[in-house]
Amino acid sequence: MKLIIQIPCYNEEKTLPVTFQDLPKKIDGIDEIEYLIINDGSHDKTVEVAKELGIDHIVSFPNNRGLAKGFMAGIDACLRLGADIIVNTDGDNQYQGQDIEKLVQPILSGKSEIVVGDRQTDSIEHFSFLKKKLQKLGSWVVRLASNSNVTDTTSGFRAYSRDAAMNLNVLSKYTYTLETIIQAGRKKTAIKNVKIGTNEKLRESRLFKSMWGYIKRSATTIIRTYSMFRPLKVFLILGSLAFGSGSLLGIRYLYFLFNGQGDGHIQSLILASILITAGFQLGVFGLLADAIAANRKINDELLYRLKRMEYDKINNKELEEQLYLKEVAVNKEKL
Repeated sequence: MKLIIQIPCYNEEKTLPVTFQDLPKKIDGIDEIEYLIINDGSHDKTVEVAKELGIDHIVSFPNNRGLAKGFMAGIDACLRLGADIIVNTDGDNQYQGQDIEKLVQPILSGKSEIVVGDRQTDSIEHFSFLKKKLQKLGSWVVRLASNSNVTDTTSGFRAYSRDAAMNLNVLSKYTYTLETIIQAGRKKTAIKNVKIGTNEKLRESRLFKSMWGYIKRSATTIIRTYSMFRPLKVFLILGSLAFGSGSLLGIRYLYFLFNGQGDGHIQSLILASILITAGFQLGVFGLLADAIAANRKINDELLYRLKRMEYDKINNKELEEQLYLKEVAVNKEKL
């Protein structure tokens, strides 16, 4: 059983040593533990520090591409390297490395495919009152959208089984945390929460410049991702609202018309016609989007099978090379 711990990094030369020293070197049930960093266009000495620390694998971007791109690049590299379990943590030492054992245990026991670390945000001292409440509200919305029980949906401290990692398809350019939970929940992937601790803040967050900017981007991600999986429901709700509003305006116009006051309410008739037409069109769009969503499910399944074939082929080839080298070494000893 091989575990790879991946660490997305952007200018983390000061915090990476602290993060790495806190990571586990041995876990019961795990045969191998390897470490991988994703250098997201750092312009400090992050890569040099990683090499000095003895980190096994380094994936580098020439420029900053964002957390979502870095996360998926790390997942791809880990799968190619033969990881059975992948743990994602942060390079700023936000999470406690000792809790990685808690994350992997539900996967080792076969009880879960994805495990999300619950930071228990109410207990984090450097989180403001507003941030705590917004985190709770956001997690509640994501639970509804994903039909899952994830407590801390923005936590980046997660463990993935090999199969669950191959099912990830992140389209967001901003962050992966919300999108992957909605995807997993809608695909009926087994997700478990594990309570974890956090360390003292070493630096300010670089993920967003303002709270409202974060809310706007997160809301966009939730709506878009949910719409991809339940488009018919979304369009029917919007269409029903438009059609219902138009119908009410139409009834209002008829009331005035029968009372001899129709001439003064032509605007209501025009608006009613527009809303009823828009409602009908949204319903048709919903049917078309539902057909596209069904096709997307087929494409996701095909992509999963292609990934499985590709990664298994790579790992089988490496295994054959290792066995060959061992056989050559044994024959040399005999000679």
